[in-house]
Amino acid sequence: MKRIFAVPTEKKKACAHFGHCESFAIIKTENGAITQESYVDPPEHQPGTYPRFLVGFDVDTVLAGGMGEKAQSLFRQNNIEVIMGAGTVDPSSLVEEYLSGQLKTSTNLCDH
Repeated sequence: MKRIFAVPTEKKKACAHFGHCESFAIIKTENGAITQESYVDPPEHQPGTYPRFLVGFDVDTVLAGGMGEKAQSLFRQNNIEVIMGAGTVDPSSLVEEYLSGQLKTSTNLCDH
């Protein structure tokens, strides 16, 4: 089974707020293993631009520390799973934890 994850990052670590990221880690997996990891620069942040941008990468799941309700809704409309409260560690570690069922999350770190 193939899946593609997006993780908002700052300095190549997962960041706490989706809308303030420097880049996105795009992590491709197959049969529960990471097959490719790349970083892409996002477009200028405006409401709704990041969800549209990530849809173009065929993302299945977004792992983020925090995200506003509008962005979450746009992802759901595109059948993309959103996991909130992910830690601020290496993006591939978050994906590996998710795939193994070991990902620990907290509350949404975004208040809008």
